[in-house]
Amino acid sequence: MDKDLQQRLELARTLARDAGELALSFFRSVGDLQIKQKGTQDLVSNADIEVELFIRKRLAEAFPDDGIVGEEHASVASRSGYTWVIDPIDGTANFVRAIPAWCVVLACVHEDQTKVGVICDPCHDEMYAAALGQGAFLNDARMHVATSATLDDGSTGVGMNNRTPHFMVTRIIELLIARGGIFYRNASGALMLAYVAAGRLIGYSEPHMNAWDCLAGQLLVAEAGGRVEKQSADGMLEHGGRVVVGTPGVFDELVMISNEAYDSN
Repeated sequence: MDKDLQQRLELARTLARDAGELALSFFRSVGDLQIKQKGTQDLVSNADIEVELFIRKRLAEAFPDDGIVGEEHASVASRSGYTWVIDPIDGTANFVRAIPAWCVVLACVHEDQTKVGVICDPCHDEMYAAALGQGAFLNDARMHVATSATLDDGSTGVGMNNRTPHFMVTRIIELLIARGGIFYRNASGALMLAYVAAGRLIGYSEPHMNAWDCLAGQLLVAEAGGRVEKQSADGMLEHGGRVVVGTPGVFDELVMISNEAYDSN
């Protein structure tokens, strides 16, 4: 691994852990949170804002020429070619209701590829981390996706959001069930992608995700031996997009039913 990549992976792991501890301190006093509604089922708390500011400060100190894109604050342009992508708390709806299904997400993009991806679940002391070409790890153990070859051999994560029509979600659930599959949702897309990488879920599909929710998880899945729809990382930073990942055995079928479910006609 080249030096630049190694340094950024090490920082991402340390920083995600530290940011997770900060978020956990807010989570332990969830009744004191200040919560605002950004949209339908789209919440933000003072914890999201403070954790992102904490991450941004540490990134700026370590790599002052790197760009930063985050969910809660304005973007910083890159002068180095590297851009960090932050979701301080993915699963805020869970977080503010004291449900322990949320995570801190960091990715680093360079030359239109996600080079580093880290997802920290502090409630369960789990750190998912990957660098391009270096494999994926859960804490210190190498991860590999499940061996499932069909959609009826495991659970598939299903994402939803307020940017796409609801019928897309009901369609894909119907199509999964028709094939003997089981759908799973925990309201944290990043965490569900990490679960695919760890072999807990066999796939994940969502009609649209923002870059901060998915880039890290997509890298984790790919480095754990899974398949991921090919996308431009820079394009995802600009517009977001559809996300479909899965084990090698189920990926093609999951793409097929995603195409059918998300067709607007």
